[in-house]
Amino acid sequence: MTSSMRARRLVAGAAATGLLAGGAALGMSGTATAAPAPASAPTVVTGDHHDRHNGHDRCTWKKGHWEKKWVKGHWEKKWTHHKTWHKGHHDKHGNWHKGYWDHDRTYKWVYVHGHWDHHWVKGHWDCKHR
Repeated sequence: MTSSMRARRLVAGAAATGLLAGGAALGMSGTATAAPAPASAPTVVTGDHHDRHNGHDRCTWKKGHWEKKWVKGHWEKKWTHHKTWHKGHHDKHGNWHKGYWDHDRTYKWVYVHGHWDHHWVKGHWDCKHR
């Protein structure tokens, strides 16, 4: 797509140069006292989309960086860890079983309030069109 745009610009520039040169030649042939034609025809700028020299685009490279971003409140399914104490007891045979802690892990839906978070933004071209 970029090469077809370059070709169009080149053809348009050549046509404009041809019209200017033809008009100058016609003007010089009409009167003998006319001023001489300019020595050079205008040049065609055939840059790509990120051409910073033609004055139409101002592109700058933005390095990758961490950006602070607001994350609104939302529900999340989180892995939770909780301990449960099981009391000691006597079984039906009269044996004593001492108490112990049981470690349970389950998923639980929790609400996370809005907060600031940091996100990585990759490097990119930033173009300001006029």
